[in-house]
Amino acid sequence: MTTGAGVTIVTQTRVAEGGAHAFARFQADINAAIARQPGFIEQSVLPPNPPVQVDWVILQRFRATADAVGWLRSDERIGLVAGVQAHLVGPDDVHLLRDGDQGALPSPVSIVITTRVKPGCEAPFRLWEHRIAAAQTQAPGFTGYRLEPPIPGVQDDFVAILRFASDASLQQWLDSPQRAALLAEAAAFTVEVRTRRVQAGFSQWFAPAGGGPAAWKQNMVVLLMLYPVVFLFGRWVQTPLLAGVWGLPFWLSLFIANVAGVVLLNWLVPWGSRRFAWWLTPRDDAPAWTSWMGAAALIGLYCVTMAAFSRS
Repeated sequence: MTTGAGVTIVTQTRVAEGGAHAFARFQADINAAIARQPGFIEQSVLPPNPPVQVDWVILQRFRATADAVGWLRSDERIGLVAGVQAHLVGPDDVHLLRDGDQGALPSPVSIVITTRVKPGCEAPFRLWEHRIAAAQTQAPGFTGYRLEPPIPGVQDDFVAILRFASDASLQQWLDSPQRAALLAEAAAFTVEVRTRRVQAGFSQWFAPAGGGPAAWKQNMVVLLMLYPVVFLFGRWVQTPLLAGVWGLPFWLSLFIANVAGVVLLNWLVPWGSRRFAWWLTPRDDAPAWTSWMGAAALIGLYCVTMAAFSRS
């Protein structure tokens, strides 16, 4: 993880019975303190949702790893955490995760798996991790997996986020004999494995580094994908088939065309966004002309498609 990449601190904590008021005061103090920290972007607090999620989940986004580490090590934060510790159950799980490409669609349920590897055993752990990653992709309801390596001096554990489409499908994988056998193998090179479940997919919580593309850029890409879909469907399906052959009224054929367009855009817009990623989310060192060059390229493509369709 580079020090210039945006990161999110994920804290999972469990409040003891009778500690709600103390935790609320602690959270108010944290909110005031973190707002003054260099590089701080935003904070989200997700309350428990038992029985699936029994922990509080706190997400704190920073512009860079150095900023996040500075907050974690600050005397102010350490003092606030020490003051509320008596009202918590056990230690917090605190992890740093990179913002940006998540590699999976948002999912209703996630599980965070923290693994402490024995010294000198990272190589066999990596080989084992590839095997369990391959196995869980075959599990029903699986939607995504992500592994974060340790960060020297900050985070000693490997942190995996496993996403499933439902509580039932996740539980089926957790209880599977295949996973049990793989975990038994891992005992030879791991010290400790901890799991905490969360009632929401992590993908939807992390914004791309830099805050995401500007809305006007996204709209231009959507228009580039939408115009050919509307034209071709209207030219070859709506007019000759829906209205001509089947005799459907205009309002109904238009509704069907819109449904088809929305379905197709589910694939076309992500595809187009990947092609224009250099423009939608340029690197920090990208030249200043990147923005207008991308806009000019899209306008040029608009003209090409209109010229092509004008001949049909």
